[in-house]
Amino acid sequence: MQAEETIAIDLAGKTSLADTMIIASGRSQRHVGAIADKILQDLKAKGYGTARVEGMPACDWVLIDAGDLLVHIFRPEVRGFYNLEKIWGEDRPSAHLGG
Repeated sequence: MQAEETIAIDLAGKTSLADTMIIASGRSQRHVGAIADKILQDLKAKGYGTARVEGMPACDWVLIDAGDLLVHIFRPEVRGFYNLEKIWGEDRPSAHLGG
């Protein structure tokens, strides 16, 4: 779905919430929702069950909790405001996965 500025953050040893956090941006609310829908479909198709989802009605920030994997999809303005990369210490360029 062409998510932008996607990064993965290794949470092992930092929290018991999950092992990995993925953070990505969508260009608009519609794009954020489409990315989230695609991720949910892929998780289900690959046998990961039903993930918990927050934020789908507004689609400014969607959180997908798939157990050991957390996925945050933001509109760019919202991502900049919350700045999860800095909170989790992963704002280094080496953390980027590509586009």
